[in-house]
Amino acid sequence: MVTRSVYLTTPIYYVNDVPHIGHAYTSIATDVLARLYRLSGAKVYFSTGVDEHGQKIEQAAGKANMTPQAYCDKISDVFRDLSRAMNISEDVFIRTTEERHKLAAQALWTRLVERDQIYLGSYSGWYSVRDETFFAESELIEGKAPTGAPVEWVEEPSYFFRMSQWQEPLLAYYLQHPDFMGPDSRRNEIMRFVEGGLRDLSISRSTFKWGVPVPNDPDHVMYVWVEALTNYLTVLNFPDMEGDLYKTFWEQATHIVGKDIIRHHMVYWPALLMAADLPLPKRIFGHGWWTREGQKISKSVGNVIDPFALVEQYGLDPVRYFLMREMPFGKDGDFSDAAFKHRVNGDLANDLGNLAQRVLSFVQKQVDAKTPECGELIDADRALLDMASALPDKLLALSDHQEIHKICESIWAVVGEANRYVDAQQPWALKKTDTDRMQTVLYVLMETIRRIAIVTQPLMPESCGRMLDYLGVPEGLRDFKGLDTQLVPGTALPKPEPIFPRIE
Repeated sequence: MVTRSVYLTTPIYYVNDVPHIGHAYTSIATDVLARLYRLSGAKVYFSTGVDEHGQKIEQAAGKANMTPQAYCDKISDVFRDLSRAMNISEDVFIRTTEERHKLAAQALWTRLVERDQIYLGSYSGWYSVRDETFFAESELIEGKAPTGAPVEWVEEPSYFFRMSQWQEPLLAYYLQHPDFMGPDSRRNEIMRFVEGGLRDLSISRSTFKWGVPVPNDPDHVMYVWVEALTNYLTVLNFPDMEGDLYKTFWEQATHIVGKDIIRHHMVYWPALLMAADLPLPKRIFGHGWWTREGQKISKSVGNVIDPFALVEQYGLDPVRYFLMREMPFGKDGDFSDAAFKHRVNGDLANDLGNLAQRVLSFVQKQVDAKTPECGELIDADRALLDMASALPDKLLALSDHQEIHKICESIWAVVGEANRYVDAQQPWALKKTDTDRMQTVLYVLMETIRRIAIVTQPLMPESCGRMLDYLGVPEGLRDFKGLDTQLVPGTALPKPEPIFPRIE
């Protein structure tokens, strides 16, 4: 059997400020997908990191009275801390100030020059430092960028990328590869944008110095977006295109990004790759934004959600679960304390936590704290076990389209069925009338919980790990291959403790 290769990336996060809930959301979502693919036996490469160049960084460093490099060193450490705090399992953390990244970005630039895709001109137009993006007059709203960021009029010599040449090839590619962009709402938005016409893109700046120098012209630094996007190649050792990393993973790339940067990823990036005669990634997915209690999250409103504080207050796995479950991945969603408590108390404490606790506690008391014997199965037993057995294939299919909320729904459909099975089979009543049947019911429930716990590990690694400990599942049998084994009757079991405390 050929082992599948999967390359997953978060955007590289801009270090002009500390991490917020949006950064945690993207990283957790990508981590859930990476962990799920790993469970299936796929060869996974998962990249995240920080974007450290550009005028905005230079200005932020100046305000902090630091050199840009010292400033980047300090803030990038906080993003590494975020990865650890959110239990993100990345394989590589890239910083754009690394020498290997400068070499990769300059190699891409050189490929574009060699193919006559770059020319020297002069730029005059509206530029948003905050977004590091150029905007046409027609895109401004009340004199500001569409994001609400202030813009300034910029006039300076600039190198340009012949992006206008790639309008028709891009549209043709989008049509031939309908899965290249997701979800459909973002795909439609990008199609409309490109159909409206593309202009050549200014890809260098000469009024500041904090960036990757343009090859053979040190008066210019690369436009941060051209340079930053190259990070996805840098971590695969580009320009070495004969190495294992590049050959194994590049064409299997899925970029997970926020909806505010889809134009850079779905238009600029594929156009640059086409122009450089390089293959395109497999898929680019733009997720939505969080609001808080119905309001846009912003520093000025004072409703920013600190992911570190959230985890400290509620625990990591409930935070991971809530963020993945509460809104369809790809749409916007609202964070409220009431919704958080409702989701944690309902889905985690009541549904999954209570299921595991009451079954395992009953086994402790009535079966001498050992895995029960399994007798002859009836239709109800088989129906529940079959439903749980169908989860891996279903979850992988949903992963390929980044439907993380549906992954949660599919798992909880089995949790709900297991709870209904307990109520219907009533092992506490069987204790008095048919202890063999009681043991079979308990075995079926433990087997179902085992399968649920294995496939739920990507969402809540620590909690599901504890659940598998209580079920007596060996460390080496906790992946999809391990699902083919079964619990061994007579195995001594540790005393279970509640895994998901209620939020009062």
